[in-house]
Order: sequence, then C-alpha cells, then structure tokens
Amino acid sequence: MLVVFEGIDGSGKTTLSNRVASLLPGVRHVRQGGELASSVASAIRQLARDSRNLLLTPRAELFLYLAREIQLFEEVTLPAVQRGDLVIADRFIYAAEVLASRGRGLPEDHVVPAAMAAVRTEPDLVVLVDVHPQVARARRRVRGLLAKAKAPTSRKGLAGIGMHYRLRDGYLELAERWPERWLVVDNSEAHMDSLVSFVNGVLLRAQRHGVPAALALARESRPPRPSPPPVVTTPAEAKAALLSWVDRATYREPHVAACFLAGLHGEHVDERRENLAGPSPEVIAWGLKGMADAVSARLRLRLVSRAPGLVARSLAGLAEDQGNARWLFRMLAPVVPEDVAAALDGRDDPEAWRLRAELEPVVPHRVVASLKRMDTPQAWELRERLSKGPKDLLSTCAGASAMADSVTGLDDERSWAVREAALLLAPVDALASLDGIASPRAFRWREKYLSSAPRVILCTLSGMDDPRAWDLREAKARTCKEVFDSMVGLDGARARRLREDCADTWPSTVVKSLGPLARAPWGRELLTGLLSRHAGNLSLWKHAMVLASDEDWAEAA
Repeated sequence: MLVVFEGIDGSGKTTLSNRVASLLPGVRHVRQGGELASSVASAIRQLARDSRNLLLTPRAELFLYLAREIQLFEEVTLPAVQRGDLVIADRFIYAAEVLASRGRGLPEDHVVPAAMAAVRTEPDLVVLVDVHPQVARARRRVRGLLAKAKAPTSRKGLAGIGMHYRLRDGYLELAERWPERWLVVDNSEAHMDSLVSFVNGVLLRAQRHGVPAALALARESRPPRPSPPPVVTTPAEAKAALLSWVDRATYREPHVAACFLAGLHGEHVDERRENLAGPSPEVIAWGLKGMADAVSARLRLRLVSRAPGLVARSLAGLAEDQGNARWLFRMLAPVVPEDVAAALDGRDDPEAWRLRAELEPVVPHRVVASLKRMDTPQAWELRERLSKGPKDLLSTCAGASAMADSVTGLDDERSWAVREAALLLAPVDALASLDGIASPRAFRWREKYLSSAPRVILCTLSGMDDPRAWDLREAKARTCKEVFDSMVGLDGARARRLREDCADTWPSTVVKSLGPLARAPWGRELLTGLLSRHAGNLSLWKHAMVLASDEDWAEAA
C-alpha cells in the first residue's frame, strides 16, 4: 500500500509522516527524516529549488519536479510496493502539479497530462495536512531560527507568502475532487500526539479493512476542527482574541506562540513574553529586534546565555545607550562575531567601526555586508580591500552575497560594478541591493526579474512613491502581499485604489500598510470592516493590536 502525505511547507506533514512511520511495522518511508531516499532525486530537487537559478521557467521547473518524482518512484517506491511493503511518501506528483498550476499559473490542461504520464500509479491513500498559511509561515520561521545550519532561500520562497495561499487552495481542490483517496486533517491547532494517533489508526484500518472503510470511519471520528474564531470589530477586541490564541498555542507549540508576539510589548503582552522566554528562548530573543522598552532590555539580559546570537542581532537599530546595547555588543563580539557584525548594518559611528576592525579578521563576509547605504571613503576602503587579492569575496557565492549586501541602496558606478559582478553567484542579494534606488537602471532590473523573484523586487520598492513603482505594484497586487509591505504609510489615488481592490485578498497586510493613515476616518473604517469580515485572521489581529496600543488612534476612534 502506498500512502502519501501532502501539504504546504510548514503544515507539519513531514513530522507527522515520520512519526506515523515510526509506529508501524515494516514501513518504508521514502523521505525518512526529511531526506529523499534517492541521491539522484535529491540532486534534482536541489537544482530546482536553488535560488541562483532565477530564470528557470515554470515549464522547466515542472518537468524537473516530475523528474524527481519519477526517479524516486522507480528507484525506491515502486520496488517497495511490489514487495508488499507499506510505503509512506512525503510528497508525490501532486506537489509538482499544484505548484505548476496554482503556484506558477500554468494551464491545467498542460500540467495534468504531464503529471499523469510521469507516474502512472495512484497512491492508495493521500493524507492532506491542512493548515492556515499564517500558522505555516510561523512554523517555517521557527524552523529556520532553530536550525543549526541556515538553509538558503528557495526559488519557491522568492514568490512570497501568496504562493502558499494558492498552493493550499490547490490541494484542497484535489481533496474535494478525489474524496475516495484523500483525507484532510487539520493541523492548525491540533496536538501532534493526537494527530499521530488518529492517522496511525487510519492506516492500520486501511491495511486490515481497505481504504474505503478506513476513510468512512475516519471522517466520522476525526478530531474536531477548532471552534469558530470570534468575530471582532475593534482593535481592542483583536488584541484580546490574539492573546487568547497565543495562550492556547503556548501549550502545544510554544515556539509558534512566541513567534506571534515578535515586535510587540506592553500590557498583557510582556507577561506572556516573559513566560515564553523559558520554553522558547530563541524565538523570544529574535522577536526583540530593535525594541528599546524596559522589558525587552531585561529579556536580553535573561536570554543572552541561551540565545546569544539572536540577542546580538536584536540590537540592530538601537542607539548605544539603549537596552544595554554597548555592553552587550562588547560582551558578545568574541562569542558570536557574525551576529554582532550583522547588527551593525548601516551604522557609521566610531563604536561600530571599532567593532568592525575587531571582527574583520574573524568574519570578513559579515563585516563588509554591514556597510549597507554607506557611501563613505572608509566604507569603500573596506569593500575594495576585501574584493581584491587573495581575499576576493566576489569569487565565491558567500562573498558575492556579502558584497552585494554592502552596496544596498547605493546607485553610483562603483556600486553597480559590485552589483553586476555579484549577480551571477548571488542573484537574490544583488537584486535585494536595489532597495530604495530609483534610477532607470534599477527599474530595468526590476522589470526583468519581477516574474522570477517578485517578493525580492517588491521589497526594494519600500516607501517609494514613484509612478514606475506603482506600475510594478499594480502588476502583482493580486498575487503578492509584498506589494502592500512596500507602501506603508503611502497615500494617494493609486495607493487607495490598490488597498480597496485587494483589501479582502490581503486583509492583514493592507491594514499594516496603512501605518499612521489608520488614524484617518477612512482608515478606521477599512480596518473595522476587515476585522468583521475576516474572523480568525491572526496577522490581521496582530496589526490591529498594534493600532490598539496607539493612543492617538484610540482617541480618534
């Protein structure tokens, strides 16, 4: 019997499939521990996800992913099925099908026949692990924070979170189309132990009594979905609803609960941050970035021994006399030099340069990357020293990435020479370095790579009130929420029209994009309307919660 687990990244499908496999005798899991059981399939996967391959077309990507599935199926899966094993696969051809049709927009009549021809065997059972993309995103972020080795951004990640919304819709559509094989289990607020027990029982019954009987019983007895979320209409109610959700999540997923508190402080929030600092020190430390309130300063001192790197990075943007910044920088420099250097981004003061001189022999890449927006003789002397001779950073992927970072926001000829040299080895960083640049050359690059890396390109438009920037935003507003991340506080006819047209597509990010405009009557009306129409939207609650703490907004309301 072949059982497939599907779901968007961060759904929990890999954890669930591995734990279920560990409980069943004679199981062959073809992606045990998250690693494909075929080195050839794994190599194809790496090629398809490598963000350096920006110009890989959607059709080429589809056939690469299908090639991966064909190789894994013929090399590992099919022989195990023919032996009579219970085979578990974490992803199957459906992942390639949904990515191509819903994620990349290829016509279904092109995608489906190719997928069917690739692997002519249908699985006996497909378990779709469903989750809201906002929760999945928090889980992915937590996974990245806790990982010992930092994974590079995948090509899929360059499309932005909108991709995950579309993929989820595609999976749910397949489950509705093929109910005789697909079982949907909700993992938004489930306890993993109970979910493992439930799915394990389904598989055991399927082996003994057949898939139809197992699915019929599963649909009658599956864990209930969470209670309907409260309908809120004010920022104060949104705050109460979000904190109630955080309290429930604290017991089953403390890291995810802590993730939703990142960047927040104040009454009722601080006690939860302090409570979560015990079970989730890394995520709480990450959430302190740029925060100068007294509780955040105290949390840094409490967490510095447990999450020193993230505490160091949280100092970015603080003045030397805020939050013990000077003392922490000096204390952490020999302990986590790369993280201390990362927190110096854009700083051009004597203390920052003293730290750079101390850290350069240890982490030259990160030191040069910290020179963002700095067009000074001292900054250029450092760039040139590290891009020539035996230390030539532009000759390696990591070095090219650092050099591209270092010229972020700079539009002179020397900066473009660095950017163009870095484009081949570190294209994502080269594109990200366009942040805030309004020259014709920068917009030519944006137009060329908008389809390949929309998230990256749109982020470079942050705060730009330029007709060319609005053209790019309007081209991607329906598919990329990052359009609205780039226009926080911007007003005008085109800004208002975009917000109105896409308010119900990206409710939380549209609200976030209001910034101080939320104090205006039309901003308050937009916010309260979205709250009432989008019950359970955690990010919307969070952005509204920030506004609820703003006394000016509260008084205006």
